[in-house]
Amino acid sequence: MIKNAKVVGEFNFSNAKKLIVIGVIAVIAIIVLLASITIVPAGHTGVVVTLGKVSSNVLSEGFHFKAPLVQNVVKMSNQIQKCEIEGAESVSKDLQAISTTIVVNYKIGDSSSAKIYREIGRDYETIMLMPAIHESLKAVTAKYTAEQLVTSRSKVAIEIQDTLSEKMEEYGIVIEKFNIVNFSFSEEFAKAIEAKEVAQQNLLKAKTEQEQLIVEANAQAEKKVIAAEAEAQAILKKAEAQAEANEKIEKSLSKNVLENNKIEKWDGKLPYATGGAAILDVSADGNGDSAE
Repeated sequence: MIKNAKVVGEFNFSNAKKLIVIGVIAVIAIIVLLASITIVPAGHTGVVVTLGKVSSNVLSEGFHFKAPLVQNVVKMSNQIQKCEIEGAESVSKDLQAISTTIVVNYKIGDSSSAKIYREIGRDYETIMLMPAIHESLKAVTAKYTAEQLVTSRSKVAIEIQDTLSEKMEEYGIVIEKFNIVNFSFSEEFAKAIEAKEVAQQNLLKAKTEQEQLIVEANAQAEKKVIAAEAEAQAILKKAEAQAEANEKIEKSLSKNVLENNKIEKWDGKLPYATGGAAILDVSADGNGDSAE
């Protein structure tokens, strides 16, 4: 009985050791399996680092296998990112100090992830992008006067973006949008700009009022011309009508009608004339004698 109990105890202990070994191997296998799997999230690429050496090939988004304990996968974002800078200092062409608030939208190209990680690291925004933004800003604003920077801000932003894109192209950083949020100048310059703006507004107002007066004067003059033309037309028509009436009257007055009008208008008195000592008397029958 003692011998059988001893055999059974040795058998149980042996099985327990086997189970423990199997469990350890399973755990190690699971750890190795998990270490062999990597998932690259959407909008990212995976940079493979093998024993400290960066591979030029990158992993696309999704599920991948890698060598456990030997390879490491660094996730690099290829999504559009925002870099904001407040109070970026520069000087205009007319030597006005400028403080600029800038927002830059950028991303790194998929194929450039390995190069950027190898040459710059993950802090590429601070190391490479921000200094290039300051440099591009200063280079472009120096070409414009302070007033031109205010009135042509969109044009200036595009030019700065082009300059910055050219600098970042060799690193594979793509500049999507360069936005100038605000230009700030010295208080004295701001007052000068405000005074000039007020003067321009007053000038524009005076010019507008003058043009309005000219328009009104032209309208009044045009009214008078129209009235004069209407009056002239009325007089002309009246004269034409009178002439037409006179013509009709003249055509209707025959010799007999005129003689009849004379007779109707005669008051019965005969005309007489004196000359020297002679007196001419005209009788009713048309004959007369003269007396001296």
